[in-house]
Amino acid sequence: MFATLDDLHESEADALSAVWGRLRVFLEVYAEAEERLFYPELLRLGTGAGSKDSPEAETDDAIHDHNEIRDAIGLVDAEEVGTGSWWKAVAKVREANSDHMGEEERESLADFRCHADLDLRHSFGLSFVVFEAQHARCERSGHRPVPVHRAPGRSSDVRSGC
Repeated sequence: MFATLDDLHESEADALSAVWGRLRVFLEVYAEAEERLFYPELLRLGTGAGSKDSPEAETDDAIHDHNEIRDAIGLVDAEEVGTGSWWKAVAKVREANSDHMGEEERESLADFRCHADLDLRHSFGLSFVVFEAQHARCERSGHRPVPVHRAPGRSSDVRSGC
């Protein structure tokens, strides 16, 4: 969606705001899904990969990255849509997200794929998609989800519903 914003660079603020709003929700919900679903499983199964020697180090780094992305999102929200300062703030979100994605591919995702069988990966993927679908609706409405559902094979709550 960053590329879509690029394509809309000269567009009206309403168009930019609509696409940014969708991207913002996606980034926030994706980070929350990873923190609630993926990283607990990585802590259970992982051994460390890439430059990280443990799943704890991978998880700590990812949460730090997520907070950097969240902070950058706050900078975008503080600016008037479409202005030069707004675009600079969007670039900070893009950079923080790109850095995180690269690290994740080399570290936590590689670690998880090495230690999770295909059935678990499939079940996890389905839970992740459901979580995103449920929470994107909540984020757009401004409501926070409540604990009501457990992902297959998980003992901690997965928040769903609005």
